[in-house]
Amino acid sequence: MGETLTASDVKKIEEEIEYRKLTVRKEAIAAVKEARAHGDLSENFEYHAAKRDKNKNESRIHYLERMLKTATIVSDVSKDGEVGLNNIVEVYFEDDDETEEFKLVTSIRGNSMSGKISIESPVGKAILGKKEGDRVFVKVNENVGYYVVIKSIRNTTDDAEDKIRGF
Repeated sequence: MGETLTASDVKKIEEEIEYRKLTVRKEAIAAVKEARAHGDLSENFEYHAAKRDKNKNESRIHYLERMLKTATIVSDVSKDGEVGLNNIVEVYFEDDDETEEFKLVTSIRGNSMSGKISIESPVGKAILGKKEGDRVFVKVNENVGYYVVIKSIRNTTDDAEDKIRGF
């Protein structure tokens, strides 16, 4: 089973593939040709750097294409009052006596440093489909877990600024 993606994620991936094939690939091939023209390839740093960049671009294209082939497409529409994809959720962590706000996203857009939590993370799995006021147990592993309380849910549909993860 592959990644869980929304239609918007698929569109962003397809756009990146097209950009990499039509723009980045041409630039990378030109850079390799130019560096090759400088002579002795065994000590030509520019040639090796250009080849590395070209190969990295091709790897990214193959990675994204493979991801699309194996992906499970899910809807990003959630029921009223339920935690769903692209919702901004305020969660109270009982053990820490702290409240945090984050956006629930697919793993391809997950970035905890910018407040985007994946639906495949322990917190994401636990709160998905829950309602405001619910007290939810977040299972980290067989021996560790903690409780959170969902304080508020704001429905959003805008994911235009969410970037897909690189590697």
